[in-house]
This record gives sequence, C-alpha cells and structure tokens, in this order.
Amino acid sequence: MSKKVSLACSSCSSRNYTTSKNVSTQPTRLEVNKYCKVCGKHTLHRETK
Repeated sequence: MSKKVSLACSSCSSRNYTTSKNVSTQPTRLEVNKYCKVCGKHTLHRETK
C-alpha cells in the first residue's frame, strides 16, 4: 500500500518535494537530504502529515 507524502525542509519549513512510500515496509517518518531552493543549500527534509 503506497501513500503520497510531502517533504518539508527542517530549517525553513517549506514543503518542496512530494514522494510516495510503502507504509507496510516503512512505518517511520521519512528523512532525506535534499536541496532546498528557499535556503539555497542541501538540508534535511522530513515527512509531514
């Protein structure tokens, strides 16, 4: 079962990315280092509700 989630920047809280994840194999929140165009650098992006 896949679920569509959005990723928010941990420093400026802007929601830059959307992705899908398998809820049955990945029950915890997703954390990925991505480029934030608002901050202008690579930051940690966390899954939001």
